[in-house]
Amino acid sequence: MAGLGGGPAAFGRCTHAVVRALPESLCRQALRRSAGPEVDFARAEREHQLYVGVLRGKLGLQVLELPADESLPDCVFVEDVAVVCEETALLTRPGAPSRRKEVEAMKRVLESLNLNIVEMVDENATLDGGDVLFTGREFFVGLSRRTNQRGAEILADTFKDYAVSTVPVHDSLHLKGFCSMAGPNLIAIGSSEAAQKALKTMQQMSDHRYDKLTVPDDAAANCMYLNIPSKGHVLLHRAPEEYPESAKVFEKLKDHMLIPIANTELEKVDGSLTCCAVLINKASEL
Repeated sequence: MAGLGGGPAAFGRCTHAVVRALPESLCRQALRRSAGPEVDFARAEREHQLYVGVLRGKLGLQVLELPADESLPDCVFVEDVAVVCEETALLTRPGAPSRRKEVEAMKRVLESLNLNIVEMVDENATLDGGDVLFTGREFFVGLSRRTNQRGAEILADTFKDYAVSTVPVHDSLHLKGFCSMAGPNLIAIGSSEAAQKALKTMQQMSDHRYDKLTVPDDAAANCMYLNIPSKGHVLLHRAPEEYPESAKVFEKLKDHMLIPIANTELEKVDGSLTCCAVLINKASEL
């Protein structure tokens, strides 16, 4: 959810979302950390359509949907190819070489929104947006199998108004595989040793004290916070039928409009809720 900006007061505000349709090639060719059950494409498509429908219909965002590309089996995971903060978009250099062409379609759609585009051209740099946690005050960048120190440095050069700290990531594909922002100042974090160790690093790196929301399941800690003027605090979180104990924790957030979203199929190929959208807050042009 790195597309939000404007400082802590405006955290979570967004007007647009960029998403991408699922290619059928995802089922057999998408990258995955470990072998497992095959993706049910029809079900994955239904889940994704419900997710996009919430953004467009329930929340009123302007949704820009890119077409699927069968030659890019992971292309639905748009978060990894762009980090957007305020009016600037950093096009990343994904850690997996097979994903680098995904940037091209994202570049075109972000240019259509008149954002300031920065391209990561350093061949020594890798950065996946799934490793970028923006809190409204600062960035945390996971150093993982997909993101390296040079990628983090280029992000820091791009968003000079914000502090950038790096966090080693273990036992997860991305930093946001076990954490995300669940609201202004509120970090949702999984219960695993790796998640808790990363949280401790973030707490030590930051001058700010964040509240934390600990959930039993690391995958459920990836949720999607939006601040919609007509709705207030909105949180998309994993459905109770998937992670019942974690859902109970989210249900304690009485100030939030809670929207459970199933992500059963894309999780098989390491997908999470934030993976499938780039959120953008465009100032109205009078």
